[in-house]
Amino acid sequence: MNKRKDAPMVIVGVDGSAPSVEALRQAEKLAIRMGAQVQALACWSPPAPASSYGVGNVDYEKNAQNILDNAIQVAFGIDWPENLTTRLVRGPARETLIKESRNAMMLVLGRRGFGGFRGLLMGSVSSACTAYAHCPVLVVHAGNEANSKRDHHA
Repeated sequence: MNKRKDAPMVIVGVDGSAPSVEALRQAEKLAIRMGAQVQALACWSPPAPASSYGVGNVDYEKNAQNILDNAIQVAFGIDWPENLTTRLVRGPARETLIKESRNAMMLVLGRRGFGGFRGLLMGSVSSACTAYAHCPVLVVHAGNEANSKRDHHA
């Protein structure tokens, strides 16, 4: 699929977690069916100046780029899908993803679960995006062998 500027966009919030990697995979599958592009978006920001920790020589943007690149590597290997682009945005994830959803046909996010009752709850970014995004939001659970085995034996 060629990268067209006029193609609909599916935006995926990527933080390097297993759920965000699964969100990448699912978004790419959906985008193919919808004739859409996928934009893997990672947010970054340095800690607040009032923080008790020094900023030092940490390159937060470079770290975010490494996390994004690694997530795509884990999701797809070395053969990136043709309909995939990446972007780094400086800013908090919640506000950035809600703003970016204005230009998307769908926003796809991974959900971090904690098991048990807490596993039924969404994280703050997912919750905010499902409440305030300007497009449909798909929240993806990370698949893992433990859950698959448990589900098959239930």
